[in-house]
Amino acid sequence: MKQQQLEYAVRREIRNSPIVREVDRERQREQWRSLGVGVFLAAVVLVSAWQQFELLQHGYRVEQLQQERAREIEINRQLRLEIETLRSPARIERIATERIGLVAPADDEAFVIEHVRPAPPPARSVLAALREQGGTQGVRPH
Repeated sequence: MKQQQLEYAVRREIRNSPIVREVDRERQREQWRSLGVGVFLAAVVLVSAWQQFELLQHGYRVEQLQQERAREIEINRQLRLEIETLRSPARIERIATERIGLVAPADDEAFVIEHVRPAPPPARSVLAALREQGGTQGVRPH
């Protein structure tokens, strides 16, 4: 009985080395096509994610610039207020009388000086006529 069991346990080795598998061209094309579609979809996903990230970064930058602008506007307002305070005639009068020692003039001591404007230069035609007569030597036309 042992011998019968032994016969079934022995296997015969089959040599497959001379068998050559054929390359399935249709399957390869399908795999390349699937790989191309996968790469394309991965690229679309990466570009979309990159755009979302950049949009988020620009949003943060815009918010930061708006806050900075608001701070600068507040500083500008404070500086304008300070300028107007410093230009106040009452302040200037107080500094002039207290620090410099100036006194306000009485009504009979005050003089109003008018600003005299120079006469406009003569026209070119007048200069040319004078030059022909020899009256303006050394004068250049304007």
